[in-house]
Amino acid sequence: MSVASRRLAGDTEQRRCSREGAHVLIDTYGRVATDLRVSLTDRCNLRCTYCMPEEGLQWLAKPDLLTDDEIVRLIDIAVRTLGIEEVRFTGGEPLLRPGLVGIVERVAALDPRPRMSLTTNGIGLGRTAAALKAAGLDRVNVSLDTLRPEVFKALTRRDRHKDVLEGLRAAREAGLTPVKVNTVLMPGLNEDEAPDLLAWAIEHDYELRFIEQMPLDAQHGWKREGMVTAGDILAALRTRFRLTPEDAGERGSAPAERWLVDGGPHRVGVIASVTRPFCAACDRTRLTADGQIRTCLFATEETDLRGALRSGAPDEEIARIWRLAMWGKKAGAGLDDPSFVQPDRPMSAIGG
Repeated sequence: MSVASRRLAGDTEQRRCSREGAHVLIDTYGRVATDLRVSLTDRCNLRCTYCMPEEGLQWLAKPDLLTDDEIVRLIDIAVRTLGIEEVRFTGGEPLLRPGLVGIVERVAALDPRPRMSLTTNGIGLGRTAAALKAAGLDRVNVSLDTLRPEVFKALTRRDRHKDVLEGLRAAREAGLTPVKVNTVLMPGLNEDEAPDLLAWAIEHDYELRFIEQMPLDAQHGWKREGMVTAGDILAALRTRFRLTPEDAGERGSAPAERWLVDGGPHRVGVIASVTRPFCAACDRTRLTADGQIRTCLFATEETDLRGALRSGAPDEEIARIWRLAMWGKKAGAGLDDPSFVQPDRPMSAIGG
């Protein structure tokens, strides 16, 4: 389809949505965003080698961060006016946000109420899981790349492996289920652990999801030829398990391809953002901790909502700015394009 034809189709779809009273975030490819990722902070208490240098980064200044009230207001606009159905709180490390439980409680009281989840490194989850569940959080994704404490220390530059395991247990006991575990495999460090990680996840009733390493490190040291691919992961898993595709290629907007393990009920997912991109079905919009809208993890442009908020713009104007930003969403991340340029912001500043 030509650019002109695509835009005409998109215009037609947007007019149809308007006529039917469906206020949505639609782009020129007809994709509708219903999943909002909200970064609450760019700070983190780990220093993962694939994310940031050992000394950390220049963190956002507190005045630049959205306040709790501003975050809740933007989420309210998104779910009430723009058709957002699910909110994922991210970071950095969102458990470092002092007002997190209160934010969750206030978002749970919105009408309509969105589904809510949290992506965390698990440190601190042991003492907050019950409070987050009581506030209205539905489930969590916890990052854990290894079962070996010494490898965890090498990967994260912190000796906190047991704290993550404690956080996972607390999340399961609090009912923040299904508890999903996100794992990145790195050559020479943990690439041999895939089968052991899956066996461990099955034993503890966690849903394991492997994620290909993406070019979002602050050091800009990512190299395609050095990554562990989805193909590598699946080959390793099949040395011990029988994997059956769960979705038969019809996974919709879900980022993970999922397989039933040994016939089920347990499953494993692989998010292959690099080698098997799923941009054509993307349903996400992203809000950074400093109030910028990003249409894609790998976008090089952002749209400022914080300025509109603080200048006194009404909800209708903020919604209009947000719709316009999403209308310009690109067809894909462009990782396969030789001209691909890594975003200036690292993952910790964008939000996962």
